[in-house]
Amino acid sequence: MTQAAKKSGRLPRLVIGSEDHERLMTMANGLSGPMAEVGDQLLTELERARVVAQKKLPADVVRLGSKVSFSTTDGFDRTYQLVWPSDANISEDKVSVMTPIGAALIGLSEGQSIPWKARDGRSLSLTVVKVSQEAAEAVSPEAT
Repeated sequence: MTQAAKKSGRLPRLVIGSEDHERLMTMANGLSGPMAEVGDQLLTELERARVVAQKKLPADVVRLGSKVSFSTTDGFDRTYQLVWPSDANISEDKVSVMTPIGAALIGLSEGQSIPWKARDGRSLSLTVVKVSQEAAEAVSPEAT
């Protein structure tokens, strides 16, 4: 989050492509059990996002298929590809959009930060350092 956003408590602006938005809304609404909390987090992000035509997404916006480098306030620096759950494989650095970190990343732009809760319950801030779309076109469109 920028300093102004931190002071005001405002969340960063998100931009999501219309095709991804529709598929993710359907997926998140269908979650129950242990995945319901992540589904709720994703729905919250999707509901506040500005939806644009998929082809009009800026190159620096995290979308499904993006490779995104980010850091967290506890010093965790990583690069992951954001993928559908069926394509997730952490050993290949492919993280599902249906994880807390995936739901936090979707729609952010380079330089933006967002509050994020780690799996161990710690409240951190996550900052997008770099976004690459090289692999974005090859991502499976199925929302499984």
